[in-house]
Amino acid sequence: MTELENDYLATHYIHKSNWLRAAVLGANDGILSTASIAIGIAAASATREPVILATVAGLVAGALSMAAGEYVSVSSQTDIETADIEREKQELEEMPELELKMLANIYEERGVSKETALRVAKELTEHDALGAHIRDELGINEISEAKPLQAAFASGASFIAGGLLPLIVVLFLPLKSLEYSLYGFSILFLALLGALAAKTGGSNVLRAIMRITFWGTIAMGLTALVGSLFGVNV
Repeated sequence: MTELENDYLATHYIHKSNWLRAAVLGANDGILSTASIAIGIAAASATREPVILATVAGLVAGALSMAAGEYVSVSSQTDIETADIEREKQELEEMPELELKMLANIYEERGVSKETALRVAKELTEHDALGAHIRDELGINEISEAKPLQAAFASGASFIAGGLLPLIVVLFLPLKSLEYSLYGFSILFLALLGALAAKTGGSNVLRAIMRITFWGTIAMGLTALVGSLFGVNV
């Protein structure tokens, strides 16, 4: 990619979509999962140690699960993309005329005249036939291309970063009102995450904050209810 293309992409947000999605998902789950576990245990506990243990265990297990799950999921997407590319190579070898016509039809459907579409398809085929079909027929490009390791690292690291915030609350705030402290600070953390993600991705900040705090409230409220229903002290 040329320097001009890099400068152009820097002014847009779509090139951030892969890692931003994984990072926001990881941080959101880190805050929400860890806080929910801590709230549930705190609602049924009279001491701090079980809450700390459950929070740390949830943080470690969640980070590993997020990273592994993201890697497997994105790797599956990569496998599909690779299989489609191999199939496209075979089709270009076996029926180049049909593939040329298909490529021209794609450009024509996008609003280019039939003559221009055919000429563009021929020129792109002469330059890089496989690349043209991968990009315009399969819809795979450098921005949308799946990157398993990048997604796994972004998810795992961001889960840890998000999960450490409720853990700090568990460690240092009074046990008596710990459920309420966890809820309040977690909603604040989620709101900040929503604002940061929206700002980075160029979307509406208020809508992102409302969406993430609404579902966070439901998740933590239900978990606290489950913990309190046990009616035991540990």
